[in-house]
Amino acid sequence: MKKILLVDDEQGIHLLYREEFEEEGFEVHSALTGEEALEKMSIVGPDLVILDINMPGMNGIEVLRQMKEANPKLPVILSSAYHEYKQDLGAWASDDYIVKSADLEELKAAVRRHLS
Repeated sequence: MKKILLVDDEQGIHLLYREEFEEEGFEVHSALTGEEALEKMSIVGPDLVILDINMPGMNGIEVLRQMKEANPKLPVILSSAYHEYKQDLGAWASDDYIVKSADLEELKAAVRRHLS
């Protein structure tokens, strides 16, 4: 079973994504902060990370940088409610950039693409 690490400061996102991705057959692990995500990354050994950008404390761009330094081959999908972050040079290190939506099909397709 492939493992996804979901990093987002919104509890509602965790509940929705966990339910959706567990139905797809993935094991989902959660982190509410960037610092927690970096800790869980070494413990869980995820196959893919879904990472919010706008979080208190360490933002997603910094988390992405540290994750890619630790494991350059780890697929990281940035998921943000804001289109403008796509222009941030730091976001270019991600493997995909998905704008958050109530329709998770684009995100699910990106996850399947990176884990197939």
